[in-house]
Formats: sequence, C-alpha cells, structure tokens
Amino acid sequence: MTKAPLYGVLLAFAGTVILTPDALLMRLSNMSGFQMAGWRGLFMGSMMVLAWAMTSRSRAGDLARLRTKPGALIVLAQVFNSTLFCLGIATAPAAVVLMGVAAVPVFAAILSRYVTQETTSAATWAAIAAVMAGIGIAVLGGGHGTVALDWRLIAGAGFGLGVAFALALNFVTLRAQPDLPILLAIGIGAWIAGIIGWAITGPAQMMQGAVWAMAVTGLVVLPVSFFMLSLSARHTLAANVSLIMLLETVLGPFWVWLGVGEVPTQAMLLGGAIVVSSLGLYLWHLRRQALRVMP
Repeated sequence: MTKAPLYGVLLAFAGTVILTPDALLMRLSNMSGFQMAGWRGLFMGSMMVLAWAMTSRSRAGDLARLRTKPGALIVLAQVFNSTLFCLGIATAPAAVVLMGVAAVPVFAAILSRYVTQETTSAATWAAIAAVMAGIGIAVLGGGHGTVALDWRLIAGAGFGLGVAFALALNFVTLRAQPDLPILLAIGIGAWIAGIIGWAITGPAQMMQGAVWAMAVTGLVVLPVSFFMLSLSARHTLAANVSLIMLLETVLGPFWVWLGVGEVPTQAMLLGGAIVVSSLGLYLWHLRRQALRVMP
C-alpha cells in the first residue's frame, strides 16, 4: 500500500459521491438513450481531450500508444460504456441498471485470468452467482410476491451488465498497459459515442429536452469524479476503490427517487441489497488477500 491510504480512500469517496447524481441528471434531461449519448459524449470527450492536451508530457508519444491494439481496446470499451449506460437509463429504472454496473469487480476478476493469467477463484464464482441472483430478483420480482417477466427490466439489467463488462475491460487493460494515455483514449471513445448518438438522433432532435442537465453531467460530474477515482487508485488498494464505488448502487437510485419520484419496488430493494452485500463481502475478501501478500 502507498504511504497515504486514507488520502486515497477519501478521494474515492468524494469521487463516488460526485458521480451519484449522474442518473438523476439523465432522467431530468427527458432525452432518449442515443440523444443522451450524443450530448454526454460531446461534453465529456471535449473535457477529457482538453485535460490531456494541458497535462500531456509527450503528445506524439501518447498518440503513438493510442494507435496500438490496447489503445484501440480502451477507446472501444469507452464507446460501449457510454452508449450502453445511456440506453439502460432510458429503458429501465435506474436501480436495475446500476445493479448491473456494480458487477465491475467480478468481470474484472474474470478478465484478469486472460490478460494477466490469474486464476478465477471459488470466491469469484460465488460472487457471480450472488450478483446474478440479486439482479434476477430485482428483474423478475413483480408486485405482491409474484414473478413477472418485464422485458424492459431485463433489457436495463443487460445494459448495466454490458457497462460493467466494458468498464472491467477498461480497468484490466490499463493495469496491463499503464503507459496508455487514459485521458486521451477515454476522450476519443466518448467523442465516438457522441458522434454515433448525434447521427442516430439527428441534429433537429438533439435540441429537444434539457440540454443543461447533460452539460452538468458531461462537463462537471463525469470528468471530476473520473479524475478523483483514477487518482485514488494510486494511493489505496483497487479493492478499496471498488468497494467505495458500490455507494453509487445505493445513492444513485436514491437521488432519482428524490428528484423524479421513481420509487424502487420491494424486489429491486431486495435484489440491490443482495448485490451490494455480496460484492462487499467479495471485495473485503480480495482486500484481505492483497494485504497478506504485501511486504
């Protein structure tokens, strides 16, 4: 661990809290999925590329590294991450989507097996089973204890899991290739997602809805929270950062409930509790393992 683990924990906590109103701002925009992706990609991509241009020590070297296969993979992961999250929020309740997104640590553990040749442990498979069970309860749990097949909820959970996979692929690739220009790669990926969103929606329809909400999340919420979370990983264990980020699964739907009155069902609350608690135990287990092997 680094010399200032508490500093890293506080950074991760602040970054996560800043990130939690994202879903509410997306709801307040009253936009379609691709429309949100268009604006978020434009704003976030511009901020990320600007930050890269202001901080890069070797722009030519960064551009060369971006043209490698790992660089292209980071860009592609960001395209899917940006697009799928917007489609999920536009399709289903925020609680269901964020439950799927919370599975990032599990996907990261699985992908690490192929990237860094790490073995997928029994604890990882147990966490996968628990997370899928929690999402299943949230998606299939109807009113009064009945089971209801709601394709909107299933699609939302699927989009959330897709976002989790893209984020995990992003993290694992960056761990394996630490020299990649992360600000530039994510900025370019966000731009591409934005271009796709504009092309599908059409310029005439892009001005419909509350553009200010997308400006706040794209220019402030996402860049600031991303910077804090990325910096926190340099000062504390990655498992600590992942554990703190579970706050978004709890606080995100809470802000949506307060802001637009989207009340989670009992099944969603139960499923969310299973997802958060099982992932919390899994990440605590990973943290203990990491502490054992540290000198």
